[in-house]
Amino acid sequence: MSKQPIQTTEAPSAIGPYSQAVQLGDMIYASGQIGLDPETGELVDGLENQTHRVMQNVTAVLKAAGCEINDVVKTLIFMQNMEDFTTVNEIYASYFEEPYPARSAVEVARMPKGALVEVEVIAKKK
Repeated sequence: MSKQPIQTTEAPSAIGPYSQAVQLGDMIYASGQIGLDPETGELVDGLENQTHRVMQNVTAVLKAAGCEINDVVKTLIFMQNMEDFTTVNEIYASYFEEPYPARSAVEVARMPKGALVEVEVIAKKK
């Protein structure tokens, strides 16, 4: 089984030597998304806007892979400040239906471009 790269212009282009996502069999492994506007390549302002943009970017990558957001089985959320957890969690939850994916959430010192939040996901195609 060989891995297949997933690419879409509906999400920001990779800013390094990686794929937006990789498909291996029926599994999709998506790289972390930050709140970059895919049209401008610029980080959107504010925690709430960045969190929504992150989830929109994740959704676009999954769509390019033939998946939907509710095909996600595992997420990892990185936040610059754990004090932002409640806000990020409320916005994150609005994109999913039960049963929710497994999840980890961690505070990190820095992210690319000074992002406040980043989300990576693993999904299983139906």
